[in-house]
Parts: sequence; C-alpha cells; structure tokens
Amino acid sequence: MKRIFVKNFATTTNTIRLCCLIALGLVSGCAHYVPHPLVPQKSLAAFQDRSLSAPGLRAFFAKNHVSMPLVGDAWDMKALTLAAFYYEPSLAEARARLLFAQAAESTAAERPNPSVAFTPGYDNGVPNAPVPWILPVTADWTIETAGKRGDRIAAARHLSAASRWELVGKVWAVRSRLRTALLDLYAARQAEELLGREEAVQQRVVKLTEGQVDAGMQPGYLLTEAYAALDTTTLSRQKAIGAAEQAQIRLAGVIGIPPHALEKIKLSFAAFKHLPKTNASSRMRRQALLGRADLRAALERYAASQSELKLQIARQWPDLHLGPGYAWNSQFSRDSAWQLGLSLPIPVLNLNQGPIAEAKAKRRLAAAHFLTVQADALEQVNSALVQYRSALAVLKTTDGLLANLRQKLDSVRAQVKAGELQPLNLVDAKVAVAAGVRNRLQARIKAQQALGQLEDAVQSPLTLPPATLRAAEDGTTNQEKP
Repeated sequence: MKRIFVKNFATTTNTIRLCCLIALGLVSGCAHYVPHPLVPQKSLAAFQDRSLSAPGLRAFFAKNHVSMPLVGDAWDMKALTLAAFYYEPSLAEARARLLFAQAAESTAAERPNPSVAFTPGYDNGVPNAPVPWILPVTADWTIETAGKRGDRIAAARHLSAASRWELVGKVWAVRSRLRTALLDLYAARQAEELLGREEAVQQRVVKLTEGQVDAGMQPGYLLTEAYAALDTTTLSRQKAIGAAEQAQIRLAGVIGIPPHALEKIKLSFAAFKHLPKTNASSRMRRQALLGRADLRAALERYAASQSELKLQIARQWPDLHLGPGYAWNSQFSRDSAWQLGLSLPIPVLNLNQGPIAEAKAKRRLAAAHFLTVQADALEQVNSALVQYRSALAVLKTTDGLLANLRQKLDSVRAQVKAGELQPLNLVDAKVAVAAGVRNRLQARIKAQQALGQLEDAVQSPLTLPPATLRAAEDGTTNQEKP
C-alpha cells in the first residue's frame, strides 16, 4: 500500500506542478501597468515649441496627400484647418473617447473565463490510512444563453459608432471656430486698411477746411466737425488694429499653437472672396436632417439602447454552469472519483424586471433625444438659410449704394475740374465713397458669417472638401500619445 501511495502522491504532485506552470504561463501573458505621469512643465514646454514647420505636421500633410505651404508661402483656410486637426487638444480627447468605445467592443465580445477550484481536505479519522489528505479539483464553465453575447456586442458597436460621430462633431466645431477666427482677422485687417485710407482723406479735409476758415470762406464750427470726424476715424482704426491682434491670438489658440508661431506666417483669405448661391434649400434640409453628426450619434445611441433592452430581456434566461470535477482520496488505495456537475439558477425571486424597466426608459429617452436634436437641426437650417439670404440681399444693396457713390465722385471730380465746385467738395465725396466701401465690407463680413452658420447647420461645407474633414478622424494623427 505504501508503494501505491507513493505512486499516486507523485502523480498528484506532478499534476499540481503542471497546473502551477500553466498558471505562471497565463500570468506572464497578461498586460503590465506602465506609468505615464503628466508633467505640466513638460507639456507647457512642448506647447511653446509648436510651429507650422514641425516635422510631424509635415508628415501629417503628406499622409493626407496635401502639399504643405513652403517657407514664405501663404497658409489658406484648408492648410490651417489641417494644422488644427493635428494640434487641437479637443480632437485628441475625442479620439481618446473613440478608442475607449472601441475597447469596450472587445470587452463586450469576451466570453466568461472558466474557473478551477482546488480544495484539499484533511481527515485523520480513518484507521490505517496512508495519508489523511483528500485532493478534489472542480471546474466551473459558464455557457451564456439566449444570445446575450451578441446583444452585448451590438450595443457596444452602436456606442462605438456614436463616439465616432461625436468625433466628427468635434471636427466640425474646430473647423467652425477656425473659420470664425480667420474671418475675424480678415475683417479687422481689411477695416484697418480701409480706415487708414479714410484717415488720410479726413486729414485732407481738415487741411482744406482750415484754409477756407482762415480765409473767412467757412464758419469755424466746420473745422471742429472736421477734426471730430478725423479723430473718430483714427479711433476706429486703432480699434481695428487691436481687433486684428486679438483675432490672430484666437486663431493661434484654435490651431493649438502659441501666438508667436503665427507672427511671421503669411495668411491667405481667398476663402472669403466668394459667396455661393442657395438654390437647393430642400436638399440642404434633407442633408442636415439625415447626415448631421449629432443626429447620427443620437441615432446610434438609440440603436444601442435597443440592443441593451434585448440584452436585459435575454437575461431573464439563466446561464448554464458546467462543473466537472475530480477527487483523489489517498485514504484508500487507488480511490478517485470523477463528477460532471450542471447548475442552473432558478429565477423565482425576480425575472430581471428592474433592469428591463430601466432599459425601456433609456430607449424612450434616447428616442426623445433624437427627436429633439432633429427638431433643433431643422430650426438651425431654416434660420441659417433666412439669415444668409438676408445677408446676400443687404450686400447687393450696399453694392448698389457704393456704385452710386462712385458715380457721384466721378461727377464731382468733373465739376471740380470744370471749376464749378471746390476741391473740398471732391474730398467730401471721397470720404463718402470710403464710408461706402467700409459699409460694403461689413455687409460682406456679415454674409460670410451667415455662410459659416449655414455650413455649421448643414454640416456639409460649401467651400471645404470632405476629405479635409475625414483627415481629422484618423486616430494616428494625435502627436502626443502616452
């Protein structure tokens, strides 16, 4: 009996060793924690070193098949938008959320791991037993029923798709803010230039008025009015200079670079030279109501709530648990036992009514949210269309007024040349034309602002290729990875 015991004990010992080796192999294949601390000083230094000539940015342009402006070339809105897609931190956060949702898909697809229980027992109450140890090993293998895993995967995939559409929404927000900042800079620089010309004309008015007042040809209050008009123009030009500086700082912030990185960069404002027509308003409404990022995200979240409800209903059906086991009893020679267990929870206390009710309420909430987003989108498109058409009408009117002022200037110039009017009348006409040019600029800026709001409402840009937007969705563009 001693020989048999030694043999069985050695076999059991080898089995335990084999289990330990398998466990060690599984542990060695596990992921390990790698710390990645955030150092504010380091991130601040990295931000200060950002520029529009960085090698990583150049590689990003090449990856998206776009030629990066050379040194001395002007950066247009498309190039600046790509730079913002590369640097802007909010897009990096949105990409991280998408990666999180995609990781949740892997979690949803996982099957329950089997478990193994080793519960040795000790009994020395049996006379003449070689060794008083009892060595049972049992396993538990869960089999999911009623398609729970498929429902779980479907819900995770819909949530991942919703995160992708939310990333597209962030892309639109970045593009919209960049367009607004660039338009503000364009408006401020144009206003500064026009006010500089108007200031020179006002100075000429002051000089001529002084001569007429000194000669007794005009009352003195006209000179006071001329100085007041000159000071007002000078003040407006100074405000335009400050507005241009602030707009350039905002533009750098939207791109995600320090302000000094834009100081020696030439900018192109060609994107604001044209204003498209809006004849396809019904197509715009349909496109907005079916293709906007927030609508698509809300639709995916509703689909996820559907799958979640299916999952909770499926959980009314219990999972099967297979429990095979083996026990070696050393108290009796060659005594071992196999067992095949089957367990099934009995749903007598609840049928998962609470989670099912929550899932139904969540589905109703998702449906209501989608209808709210759709109604808001329709209101935004209708309002933006009306505003854009109104802005185009105002611009057309200012074009007509400016044309009339220029015709009047030509007439006054001819009359001055003929000696019928004085040079001061010609300068006054030039001041009126300068004011008309500024009014036309303001009307054009208002029209461009309305166009930006229409593009944001439809989320299908009228002036930007869709490939530029798709470039921002690439998760590999994030140039600061842990």
